[in-house]
Amino acid sequence: MSWAETFRTSWSAVRGHALRSLLTVLGILIGIAAVILTVGLGLGTQKDVSEQISSLGSNLLIVTPGSSTDSDGMRGGFGTAATLTRSDAEALASSVNAPDVGAVAPEKETSTSVEANDTNWTTTVVGSTVDWLDVRSRSVVSGEFFTSDDDDAGALVAVIGQTTATELFGTTNVVGQSITIADTSFRIVGVLNAAGSSTDADLDDLVVVPLTTAANTVSGGLDRNALSTIYVQAASADHLSAAYQESQTLLLNLHGITDADSADFSIDSQDSLVSTATSVYQTLTVLLTGIAALSLLVGGIGVMNIMLVSVTERTREIGLRKALGAPPWAIRRQFLVEAAVLGLAGGLLGAALGIVGALTLPSALGTSIVISGAAVGGSVAVAIAIGIVFGVYPATRAAKLAPIDALRSE
Repeated sequence: MSWAETFRTSWSAVRGHALRSLLTVLGILIGIAAVILTVGLGLGTQKDVSEQISSLGSNLLIVTPGSSTDSDGMRGGFGTAATLTRSDAEALASSVNAPDVGAVAPEKETSTSVEANDTNWTTTVVGSTVDWLDVRSRSVVSGEFFTSDDDDAGALVAVIGQTTATELFGTTNVVGQSITIADTSFRIVGVLNAAGSSTDADLDDLVVVPLTTAANTVSGGLDRNALSTIYVQAASADHLSAAYQESQTLLLNLHGITDADSADFSIDSQDSLVSTATSVYQTLTVLLTGIAALSLLVGGIGVMNIMLVSVTERTREIGLRKALGAPPWAIRRQFLVEAAVLGLAGGLLGAALGIVGALTLPSALGTSIVISGAAVGGSVAVAIAIGIVFGVYPATRAAKLAPIDALRSE
């Protein structure tokens, strides 16, 4: 038999038992779809995390305060103590002390209620300097950002995010309008561009005011000079490591600390955040892919089982072919091709199901699923390989049948 005749006969045998063949490839189908979706979900989540971290700004180091200890000796996490001040940020911004640092944006965050006319909205009020726009990769789409003079004078001006603007004023032009923060009236001088969300936080739901104003008017208290975060922008991506070392050394000296392990602050880079997130999602992807591979194993066992049944059902046919001169390799090839056709059918159907799922599930899951061409092609190839591997034993058994015994079988 030629290869063309072998494929035609194999397809005819598979199609002749359509329901049985469909049930046989079901395990492979589910496994292939699961592998494609699992890999796609891992890649999509990694992409989302990278975009969210990138939305913080470019070439950033994120400096957070140290941990606090309560009266019972319980320590909080980093960021719970007031160990960073504006003088720290000003020292970091000094080109003399930190030549690899391009810009610094200190932040003093407060979650509070903001009022406009008869509307209240709880949002995040951020006190910062004029470098905040560049460091956080933001822009103003309407009006303008506050100036250094506004910061020096503690001016009662604010730049508002689009979500906050919509909640307080609807679709009205908000530049020039007034809002009340901590019983103090602020004039809106600008509206920020839309930035979306990051780690489940709405980056457009905020109000940015001069740092001096935030310290004196919004926060106050004993910790009015304390900062929530200092964003340090390296001069370039190549300077990120050097900026990290310089920032750490400078802050340790300012705080009188000789051992870096005892630092009362923490410095994280975007690269480390992306690397950590990528490592976690790669581990989860491998784990979930392994679970999906079990489905492929079950599907392969199903192929072997159905091929053994097929050999039993067609014993007389095998005997007749051998009696007419068919060599063992021709019989073996016939059943291996049938097993490969089952694997190919399961692979193609599974790939189709996986692609459809990747296109429809993101809206329900709220995360991206990236369709990987390598995963799709590789999965189909694996499906064919599974059909062939698990078809070897039934095909070899069929090829070894003696013609006289096969013809005498009932």
